[in-house]
Amino acid sequence: MSHSKYLDNLTADEKNALRAKLWGIQNHKCFICEKEIDLDLNSVNIDHIKPLANGGKDEEQNFALTHESCNKKKQDADLFVAKKLCQLEEIINNANSNKEIPSLKHVLLARGGSKYDFRYKVEGNTLVYSFDDIEDPTARRTEIFEDELSGEKTAFIRVPLQYLYHDELINPRGINSSISLLIKEFYKTNPQLHLSLARIDQKKIKIFDGQHKAVAQIMLDAKSIVVRLFIDPNVERLTETNTNAGSKLKQIAFDKAIVRQLHDALYAERLKRYQIDHSLTEDDYSFSEKNVVDHFKGSVKSIKTYVVNSQKNAITRSPDNKLQGYMSFEGRDASLPLSYSTFEKTLLAEFINSKTILTKPINYKMEEGLNPRILEQKQIINLCNIIAEEILVGKFDNNIGVYKIESRITAGNGDDIPDDHLIASRLLREEVMKIWIECIRRIIVAHFSFAGTEYDSENLFQQKFPDQLWNNIRNFVNNLKMLPVWKDRTMSDTIFASKRNYDYWKTIFNTGKTNDGVSVLAKPVNTMEMIKK
Repeated sequence: MSHSKYLDNLTADEKNALRAKLWGIQNHKCFICEKEIDLDLNSVNIDHIKPLANGGKDEEQNFALTHESCNKKKQDADLFVAKKLCQLEEIINNANSNKEIPSLKHVLLARGGSKYDFRYKVEGNTLVYSFDDIEDPTARRTEIFEDELSGEKTAFIRVPLQYLYHDELINPRGINSSISLLIKEFYKTNPQLHLSLARIDQKKIKIFDGQHKAVAQIMLDAKSIVVRLFIDPNVERLTETNTNAGSKLKQIAFDKAIVRQLHDALYAERLKRYQIDHSLTEDDYSFSEKNVVDHFKGSVKSIKTYVVNSQKNAITRSPDNKLQGYMSFEGRDASLPLSYSTFEKTLLAEFINSKTILTKPINYKMEEGLNPRILEQKQIINLCNIIAEEILVGKFDNNIGVYKIESRITAGNGDDIPDDHLIASRLLREEVMKIWIECIRRIIVAHFSFAGTEYDSENLFQQKFPDQLWNNIRNFVNNLKMLPVWKDRTMSDTIFASKRNYDYWKTIFNTGKTNDGVSVLAKPVNTMEMIKK
């Protein structure tokens, strides 16, 4: 239950009166579960329907009465969404009680769907149809498109729920927890980007792809769904295509690097809107990140994410970042030693605080070169360049790549893999890189502490590094790559045979041995010794 100044200012009698009023308006039912409330027997809560954080008002019209138990276990802060998720949970539970896999079928049946046959005819390249059974005799006409390669014929139409069915032949898959995310997404009025696919089978329109999106729309009280309708399709081919799409041709979700770019654009758009709302010129950045976050109260979490991801994108995509040429931005690439995912989970995660929202103006000390965000960008890029120069440039060969190089060495086929190439590929493995990046953090902290300089441990790169500290970091990276383990080929079928977790390599760095007592390093890694040239 969210805090309310309005409720805090009510007397006990006034609060009881409001409780009784809401109880009457809601026909004695809980707003979330829609089951009866007995005011003599049930503990209840008065809560905002639309949360204050999302722009809801702290006034009587935005209050609802709920069972206290429902309020405690609600799946969303917005009571309307919580109600929809509760309704969906009941549909799923009913299906489970009948020993059936919950699916679009059950949602349609619960919401008045799957009742009538589809009445249609084909006239040339036109589909003619009506929804006469729901007292809509209008003859509608829409163009039929023929796919150039497959020859399949399809049309795009809006179909009332009463005419929709779940295609249990082509896609018997049930629904899962992602439905709740889709419901929240569509509730924010974000549009569906990919239409549900359906086919005509025995005079019925059956959805065989996009059933989760259809369920989410139906639960949000949509009365009809726009579909791409296959007319007289080759069912065997559709089934094979649908199966392949979910397995060997499974689409890769948005790569993280692409998401970062999208967030960067969204942040720029919010900055522009802030300037417009405050009558500022487009080059006026005298406001802070905190000001922007506070201004867009209904999307605080999103704005904070945009700020941080904008910084990550500025670093990653900078033309000055020499690591960029060795980084894959579209999943794994056998020719490149570093994926964006590894870069983010190691270096970016270690040195960019995802919770930091600055209160200083965005243009603070910009001309002096001491702006916190710009300084953070430049210095992290400088670290990237040290890593690239010491480990990769002139040493890693993209033509050899990283694909199964340890297996090739074990099989005796790795003579063409130079030591420098092997060293680079091993040092940039995620589980290894994570640990030595943490060593660099310790080097930075130790330098500032020894010098007696004040520093922000959560945002290390937002304070200017002296030349000596940069020398220390470069010396460490150079000394690290010289350790014999990175070019020891006898370890290809043991230590480097498979991916290890972070703790495995942390133990090796700290003790020189694995948890099993196998010696890997001559001695533990001493960061203070390794900063010496």
